[in-house]
Amino acid sequence: MSADAKTASVVAVSRARGHSFSKPNEMSIRLLEGLGVEGDAHMGVTVKHRYHVRKNPHAPNLRQVHLIHAELFDDLAQAGFDVKPGELGENVTTKGIALLDLPTGARLRIGPALIEITGLRNPCSQIDGFQQGLMTQLIDRSDGHVRMKSGVMGIVLAGGDIAPGDRIDIELPPEPHRPLEKV
Repeated sequence: MSADAKTASVVAVSRARGHSFSKPNEMSIRLLEGLGVEGDAHMGVTVKHRYHVRKNPHAPNLRQVHLIHAELFDDLAQAGFDVKPGELGENVTTKGIALLDLPTGARLRIGPALIEITGLRNPCSQIDGFQQGLMTQLIDRSDGHVRMKSGVMGIVLAGGDIAPGDRIDIELPPEPHRPLEKV
């Protein structure tokens, strides 16, 4: 695994009560077991993302927590974009973890909280509304395969408060590992 658990940490935490694109940073957020981020529009047992609700409002919520690696912001800056934690709608901004390389079912322990990774975030057209041209930077087609780079989604297995600076430990599922797919 390309992440070193000794250096993996939380950079920022964010939430928004409404369905806004960006989420303001907070001093800490509380994760609630089986629900997601307390006070966030995507919290719940069933799916809350508006697009997915239209498809099936009774589907389980596999998108309770959205995580993005801060290293993505560095890559975007080199391409001329200025993106800060929370601005792409993530709840947790990490550093030191290759989130996109984790297998489905990987678990991230952050203090008392435990998040299980369910899949990739599918970037949506709202991204270009935030900064024109940004969407093309979040979809990599360089090797003949489409790779989404806008973070991962997860569910909360154990709740607790998390904050910037918290250490993140990675627990991999038993092999064979399944690659992440869009959820």
